[in-house]
Amino acid sequence: MATAAAGAGQEKQLAPTLLSFFIYNPKLGPKEGEEEKKILFYHPNEVEKNEKIRNVGLCEAIVQFTRTFSPTKPAKSLHTQKNRQFFHEPEENFWMVMVVRNPIIEKHKDGKPVYEYQEEELLDKVYSSVLQQCYSMYKLFNGTFLKAMEDGGVKVLKERLEKFFHRYLQTLHLQSCDLLDVFCGISFFPLDKMTYLKIQSFINRMEESLNIVKYTAFLYNDQLIWSGLEQDDMRILYKYLTTSLFPRHMEPELAGRDSPIRAEMPGNLQHYGRFLTGPLNLNDPEAKCRFPKIFVNTDDTYEELHLIVYKAMSAAVCFMIDASIPPTLEFCRKLDSIVGPQLTVLASDICEQYNINKRISGAEKEPQFKFIYFNHMNLAEKSTIHMRKTPSVSLASVHPDLMKILGDINSDFSRVDEDEEIIVKAMSDYWVVGKKSDQRELYVILNQKNANLIEVNEEVKKLCATQFNNIFFLD
Repeated sequence: MATAAAGAGQEKQLAPTLLSFFIYNPKLGPKEGEEEKKILFYHPNEVEKNEKIRNVGLCEAIVQFTRTFSPTKPAKSLHTQKNRQFFHEPEENFWMVMVVRNPIIEKHKDGKPVYEYQEEELLDKVYSSVLQQCYSMYKLFNGTFLKAMEDGGVKVLKERLEKFFHRYLQTLHLQSCDLLDVFCGISFFPLDKMTYLKIQSFINRMEESLNIVKYTAFLYNDQLIWSGLEQDDMRILYKYLTTSLFPRHMEPELAGRDSPIRAEMPGNLQHYGRFLTGPLNLNDPEAKCRFPKIFVNTDDTYEELHLIVYKAMSAAVCFMIDASIPPTLEFCRKLDSIVGPQLTVLASDICEQYNINKRISGAEKEPQFKFIYFNHMNLAEKSTIHMRKTPSVSLASVHPDLMKILGDINSDFSRVDEDEEIIVKAMSDYWVVGKKSDQRELYVILNQKNANLIEVNEEVKKLCATQFNNIFFLD
């Protein structure tokens, strides 16, 4: 349980935690006495059977009750003093429910602990987005719930849900969820035209040489440069790569001769390439060529693919090949010998170009503002508020109260279609500005003593001119 001492005295703040998470289908146990059949997954599993049935029944009742008032949009969340429940129906009749305990302030009165629940701290939109991402991540690796039912009925679906969510729920860090979870955007790597063309040409050559490759994605420094996947599939694959796969394979960045260059195959150019998924050692004839399977375009062609992630220095390429073709050790060696040397050279080129651009723009001193930018059209996201992500946690460098204001402004924006601007004078010397213009959203936090509205507006205009000079924001 996360605790943080708040101020002097015996006051402790307890962060929000996951109380329960369950998935049910009301059509599976319609008769009395069959209620348990509705439950497809329940965490924590130790909960007594009758309590599970009671909790699922309560959620069913809430959803049905709210349908009377809003048949097309049933309940999304339920607020109580101690917790908040979030409901999501990703596929017809399949309901996912997440129950989060509200943050608590623990005080001591006459030597006894007294708990005060913070009922208004959690933002519905943030945690509803987290619940939707739980489904998207499950679907990426397992396909839809319906597909599992077709493959082997309720038994297969229950097995898949248990296997996936048992591990995935441990990675949910609910105390650090914020506006970025609502956007679930993609951070793009800024590149000059020539280097971009080199990458495009590299991808075309690879797809030709390795003709079973269906889709390719190219990342550098955990930022996306190119992807052949549909946006919605790429955004969730990007989340998996940057919060789960890459952090597990962190390596010291290759600076000069930090790492021995490996010559794996005779006559091969020496290179830094290696598989992040698949065989660990290509020289081992017994090496297993197992790659994770992913499911994309599930609404349409429903493609099942093997995900091959190959990395050299800070550059990573994802090759996706049809799951009906099992990748052999021979194929992996061929891929290593073709991609390894070229990707190593390309990674050096990108690094060089990046350093040149950095020198030209000059060393930036700490600005007086921090911002989050999101573009709904290409899912581009940029944040100077968040420090580097550790596995599953993106740490914000500003006070949680300010992050909550950003979330509130975002909720206001989503209620109307028109472009608008909201300026908030926050605690102490902070100003928070939200701009929504033509499918783009910009949130700025300024720390300026004694500033007035006109000066704040001028600062935001300056920021738009320097950071977003080629993006049109309505004034």
